[in-house]
Amino acid sequence: MRKLQSYLMGAWHEGAGEGVAIRDAVTGEELYRVTSEGLPLKEAVAWGREVGGKALLALGFQERGRRLRALAQHLSERKEELYRLYATTGGTRRDAWYDVDGGIGVLFAYSSLARSLPEGNLLPEDEYIPLSKDLSFQGRHALVPKGGITLQINAFNFPVWGLLEKFAPAFLAGVPTLAKPATPTAHVAEGLVRLMLDSGLLPEGSLQFVAGGLGEALEALDHRDSVYFTGSKATADRLRLHPAFQRGALFNAETDSLNAAVLGEEAGEEELERLAEEIAQELAIKTGQRCTAIRRVLAPEKKLTALLEATQARLAPLRLGDPREEGVDLGPLASLAQKEEVERAVAALLQAGARVYWAHPGRRDGAFFPPTLLLAEDPWAEALHRIEPFGPVATFFPYRTKEEALRLARLGGGMLAATLATPDPGEARFFLLGLGGEVGRLHLLNRRDAKTSTGHGSPLPRLLHGGPGRAGGGLELGGLLSVKAHLARVALQGDPETLQALLLEYAKGAERPAEVHPFRKYYEELQVGETLITHRRTVTEADIALFSALSWDHFYAHTDELAARESLFGKRVAHGYFVLSAAAGLFVDPAPGPVLANYGLEGLRFTEPVAAGDTIQARLTVKGKRPRDEKSGVVEWAVEVQNQEGKVVAAYTILTLVARKPS
Repeated sequence: MRKLQSYLMGAWHEGAGEGVAIRDAVTGEELYRVTSEGLPLKEAVAWGREVGGKALLALGFQERGRRLRALAQHLSERKEELYRLYATTGGTRRDAWYDVDGGIGVLFAYSSLARSLPEGNLLPEDEYIPLSKDLSFQGRHALVPKGGITLQINAFNFPVWGLLEKFAPAFLAGVPTLAKPATPTAHVAEGLVRLMLDSGLLPEGSLQFVAGGLGEALEALDHRDSVYFTGSKATADRLRLHPAFQRGALFNAETDSLNAAVLGEEAGEEELERLAEEIAQELAIKTGQRCTAIRRVLAPEKKLTALLEATQARLAPLRLGDPREEGVDLGPLASLAQKEEVERAVAALLQAGARVYWAHPGRRDGAFFPPTLLLAEDPWAEALHRIEPFGPVATFFPYRTKEEALRLARLGGGMLAATLATPDPGEARFFLLGLGGEVGRLHLLNRRDAKTSTGHGSPLPRLLHGGPGRAGGGLELGGLLSVKAHLARVALQGDPETLQALLLEYAKGAERPAEVHPFRKYYEELQVGETLITHRRTVTEADIALFSALSWDHFYAHTDELAARESLFGKRVAHGYFVLSAAAGLFVDPAPGPVLANYGLEGLRFTEPVAAGDTIQARLTVKGKRPRDEKSGVVEWAVEVQNQEGKVVAAYTILTLVARKPS
């Protein structure tokens, strides 16, 4: 029987000893053996830091983002290989779609996010803070590489998505990864890693893989490193006690929780039917083996039976069987051991006061466990809100008031996700304020979003995945939040020239005169801090009158002498948008050149009024730049418009597309 291999220090290795068996979830046939005995895991951590870290930082955010996109395309073209492996885990093709295509989607999402990042490896935060009157000493926060490695420990239920959703933000941040899958589905993760490495897109050391135990890997971790864990709360609690985290390593846990769905008091028939569909789907996808699945359902007493019946009606037609057969909707649980755990949890819930309202009549042999609806007429036994059957089981609870529903939801001790089905914003506000410290993601479901909602149990790359308390207290995904979590925040203090050179963003006081008009330069030729000071223009009464006629803006402060005198300005003033247009006329070079288009305007502020007789002048500075594609880049320009007294009357940032220099 073939042993799964581990990819460490640039080569595939086979562990010693017999190892643990991986079996086909349907047939029980032994497929592989898994062992990491004798593998150099402690050395692999140090090697990943040294080799992988240097190789990743040599690329920068932009190149790493491009490689994520290319990797996603590479996997998309070969995902059928993963689908074939997936059938042995008990997952249907729909289950495989959630895991495989969902994981590839994360890569695409983070490759898109990379476009908003600078080149290099330093990520500025907030704005420059003046620390001296003459601006010769300033401060700013920045995110910088930590020089460590990320060890990811994944659960059995999502061998592809679980690995990729942790890998993508770490890779984009420039942090190497050592991935350890759960044993029951480690063969799918190994197949994924082989495809990733075969792409040739990953720098040496940026991804290592261990099938089996962690050995001495945790012993090698220190304050530069992080562990991203997905699994049970009990395992997470044990891991938190490891000395590595006393040495300062980051521990991020995303653990199974008793996620709730609440049918609001104001919910109508549409919300009830849509919530029933959501509950049934949560029990069917992955046969209920998702950390975000709905485990508890709270409904008003008068609507509880209708919700139970609607849910049962959607589950009853589903067919249980081998996912390799046509027409099968649900496969078995991942293993016999997993089935035994679910059976023990259901027995404990029954002991605590729940009863079986309905169970699917389908297969019960092997690792099959039928979708089951439990009903707890007395909802207050704490055990009912503490025991989680990690399978296709949901417990329904009645409530009398929304205050009571809120107390019941809180008994879960922290959730990854909750769904509230209500069309009423007031009711939604009540639960949002009451559950703010209890849940990581609140899914609001009603007749207005019923057709477009992505669902209760589907974490999205740009939104937080994690939750408080029992849910682990961790943070994954969340767009750039998870990238930033892999970096170290440093408060920088220094002169503007040095800060500007480090962060590649304009610092006031570090301007350099433009020898050639900046609009005559290609993207590569422009330097951050390069500044053009324009000639001057005196605003006239005719300017104000003509702009009013052209724009149809006859606001009294511009056109009514008497009303303007009584306004906060004390006189008639020019339109702010005239000042904006006049400034553009001062700094724009009209001849054809590398500037392709105006891409946008941000942060516009009018800070002083401009009246007839005032003279304005513009200062145009290269604020920052980032690549867009092979032909162009986005350049940010800081614009300040001053009057004859040197006062800033308008300040903003414009963005332009600028052509790259022809090769």
